[in-house]
Amino acid sequence: MNRIKAALAGAFVVVCSGAIAQAETAAQAGDVDAGASRYAMNCVNCHGNAGQGMASFPGIQGRDAAYITEKLETYRAREMVGPNSAIMMSLAADLSDADIANLAAYIEARFN
Repeated sequence: MNRIKAALAGAFVVVCSGAIAQAETAAQAGDVDAGASRYAMNCVNCHGNAGQGMASFPGIQGRDAAYITEKLETYRAREMVGPNSAIMMSLAADLSDADIANLAAYIEARFN
């Protein structure tokens, strides 16, 4: 029984390590300069020059690429997240996977 538990624990570690590596690879795949350009087009209007947020719009300082990617993909899928979801859904609707990766890479690099 202990061998089975040890094997399962080992498998769990391998799977989790793989998921973390994939998230890190996705963040690294983004083009920070392209992300900066895209951020300046729309995101800065609500999240600010330093990612500090404004009024009812949340700050994104300290958020990693995996978090940003997950949120943008959720908005793109037209899923409600919070009170500003309608705005974010309309902005994220046209984002490609590359756009999301670029924004995530920029936000992580610039605001962390």
